[in-house]
Amino acid sequence: RKMASSGAITFGVVGNLVSSISIIFLNKWIYVHVGFPNISLTLIHFVITFLGLYLSQLANVFNRKSLLLWKVVPLSLTFCGFVVFTNLSLQNNTVGTYQVVKCMTMPVIMFIQTKYYNKTFSTKVKLTAIPITLGVFLNSYYDMEFSVLGSLYATLGVLVTSLYQILVGAKQHEFQVNSMQLLYYQAPLSACMLLFVVPIFEPITGEHGLFQAWSYQALGMVVLSGIMAFSVNLSIFWIIGNTSPVTYNVIGHLKFCITVIGGFLIFRDPVTTNQCVGIALTLAGIMAYTHFKTTEKQEELQRTKSVMEKD
Repeated sequence: RKMASSGAITFGVVGNLVSSISIIFLNKWIYVHVGFPNISLTLIHFVITFLGLYLSQLANVFNRKSLLLWKVVPLSLTFCGFVVFTNLSLQNNTVGTYQVVKCMTMPVIMFIQTKYYNKTFSTKVKLTAIPITLGVFLNSYYDMEFSVLGSLYATLGVLVTSLYQILVGAKQHEFQVNSMQLLYYQAPLSACMLLFVVPIFEPITGEHGLFQAWSYQALGMVVLSGIMAFSVNLSIFWIIGNTSPVTYNVIGHLKFCITVIGGFLIFRDPVTTNQCVGIALTLAGIMAYTHFKTTEKQEELQRTKSVMEKD
């Protein structure tokens, strides 16, 4: 499977940043002003994502590749686990605890890929996780509280999220498919699985239930959020497929920094000195990671070129 160029990857990353940050603020508005249930909203996101992919296929944007549905089940199951444990972690932890534990996804992915996928990471790349993690900690430590149940959900959330992101990349390479071809199967399968999850965690009817009589404004915002989610889901699959789960995590930390800075500039949210130091550390770690990965890629291309010239 041909990998994307550096320019295309940059464009994909920018697209992911714009759509992800937009959907964060849009979903925040929906939760605060409408009170729409969280997992139900994710279910609708995947239904709209599938409809978008179906229309894209009809318009010949991509060709559907026949895949055995059971082979996509592990990907859909880990996604549902990611949604469930993320919500349980948020319900049983403070936002600060959630953010700090979540930033452990990057080293966990490195460990799993090294142990089970024969992936190697240079010491320099591994060390970039330190300023990134420390930066997130400085942004969130003031809001940290631990409980046994909350810690359990947060830990399971990190493990399942790591597996999901690894599988997104691994399955694209295993099946020799692109992001659209794989998401075409995962989106409806995940939506069907979430149908069984929603009644356990959220009301179906009545106040804040999925099938209550929502206003046209609320429904319009939910559909808009779903259209934005189509872009987010597609860009996540594309970025992981063309780079790596670790790189996607680093981009996630960049989104976190932009969201904090945006909250200060747009909503005048207070930012402490420690948070400023934390953002600076995280950004330094991101820049170091980008520099080391770019250098390693150039060295690898140079080695490949030298081997081809000798042949």
